[in-house]
Amino acid sequence: MIVHLIDGTYELFRQFYGRRRFTKGDDVRFGAVAGVLHSILEMLEQGATHVGVATDHVIESFRNDLWPGYKTGEGVEPALLAQFHPLEEALAAMGVAVWAMTELEADDALASAAHLAAGDERVEKVCIWTPDKDLAQCVRDDRVVQVDRKGKKIRNAAGVREKFGVEPGLIPDFLALVGDAADGYPGIPGIGAVTAARLLNQHGAIEAFPPDVLGDRRDLALRFKQLATLRTDAPLFRNVDELEWRGPTGAFAAYVDRLGDARLLERGLKAPVA
Repeated sequence: MIVHLIDGTYELFRQFYGRRRFTKGDDVRFGAVAGVLHSILEMLEQGATHVGVATDHVIESFRNDLWPGYKTGEGVEPALLAQFHPLEEALAAMGVAVWAMTELEADDALASAAHLAAGDERVEKVCIWTPDKDLAQCVRDDRVVQVDRKGKKIRNAAGVREKFGVEPGLIPDFLALVGDAADGYPGIPGIGAVTAARLLNQHGAIEAFPPDVLGDRRDLALRFKQLATLRTDAPLFRNVDELEWRGPTGAFAAYVDRLGDARLLERGLKAPVA
């Protein structure tokens, strides 16, 4: 059994801006939603059986209380933001397990789902479909891997070490030191990727750093580490069998009419059911 966990928020952004290049700025109302559904149907057609999608029902999370500059929904285009909730509804209608996050983020859901799925001995591999560097912390040997669809790479533990210079378990420490512009925290001034990797490989986690390494910046680094550390305790499902796709629900045909893409229904009905 291979479990596929998909970053629905990232896929929605990818579809929205990818389609805009072809429509010359004339956004189709639910074009990005339809694009995400087509990409998941393609996975099912190619043999995927157990699939879960995580989304940000709201962009803000508990991390906004920890750091004032943490990412928010400000600046997200209205035409894109208007497709967040319809995507969740469409996925549910298509019969795909979907986790719409509020207090936590989609990344936390992916980390939690990976943790739960990896705990099942029947699961041969867990594939996390996102290029987000945060998720590299979830990689475990060859069993839990990160799939970068855009970069066309599958990153196992060795791949994480090659890219970042540290073990997957030290990714939160690495990001705390170098910062993450996408998430809105700057890291520690004067520490770049090479220096961060050297310090972490020499001393281990930030908590183990000698006092003189970070000095009065230690508390700030630990706060950034808290931002970068994904939660793995979200109770998303009790059994991995809940992720098995059994075909579209009876509501899918009506939802396809709303999306205005009849080919979705055709593909959904033809896609192989496990």
